[in-house]
Amino acid sequence: MDTETDGRVGPAVGRALDADVTGVATLDGGMVGGVHRVDLADGRTVAAKTGATPLTVEARMLDYLGDRGLAVPDVVYASDALLVLEFVAGDGAGKASGGLAPGAARDAARRLAALHDHTAERYGFPFDTLSGAYHQPNPRTDSWVDFFREHRLRHVARAARDEGTLPPGLFDRVAALCSRLGDHIPDDPPASLLHGDVWANNLMVDGGEVAAFLDPACSYGHAEVDLAYCSFVGFDRSFFEAYDRERGVEPGFRDGRCAVYRLLPELEHVRHFDADRYRRAVDATLSAVGY
Repeated sequence: MDTETDGRVGPAVGRALDADVTGVATLDGGMVGGVHRVDLADGRTVAAKTGATPLTVEARMLDYLGDRGLAVPDVVYASDALLVLEFVAGDGAGKASGGLAPGAARDAARRLAALHDHTAERYGFPFDTLSGAYHQPNPRTDSWVDFFREHRLRHVARAARDEGTLPPGLFDRVAALCSRLGDHIPDDPPASLLHGDVWANNLMVDGGEVAAFLDPACSYGHAEVDLAYCSFVGFDRSFFEAYDRERGVEPGFRDGRCAVYRLLPELEHVRHFDADRYRRAVDATLSAVGY
């Protein structure tokens, strides 16, 4: 337990909600900031997040997803420095080592497929969002190739190169792929609503079902971007088979586009963690798609 942080979070939540706090405990998670369980004298329990990123952006994303039927925690209070959410309990029964147990994976697939049925006329989002700690630009764009090239691959690769986590040689290979991206992905797939960061730690599982999706990185784009992220984090065939039954997976995803789209989370992880294993993953993916 971080007693210093806990000691600050309790009073901050009490002031925000005009409530008496009876207990604060640090929770697992919170790669970007801290997450705490806060018990209130009126019997409520909430989750409080703190961090350096503007948490109002996360609140807006959660509200947006919730309004469109995805299971997310209700936002109780939001400022740039403090986000208070409905506390969603999970029993962990649907979690497996490194991922989701089959029942929870199938439920996650069904819910994600339903989210992807929400579409927009253009790619992007009503506002810029966050992916972890980093700004995620979402200008409305007519071409999916243009959007994914400029506002995802090039945006993240340039930032990682400039920050020193992506070597120039790898950056040049990403740039070469970007110059021919239209050879690998479609230009006008349906602009589906994406969660953007689906992995086991961003799912609260209770009774083998997904009680809530957490920590989104929203935009409208090709649904396969979410599927490629799920592949990157190790979701197994039970997830993909369930998604295929619900919504279908287009031919060419598994043996082609998945690798191209996986490059995005690989680059993001290079930037976040500055780890050789993610640089090796970027190298392997670029080699697999011919760059």
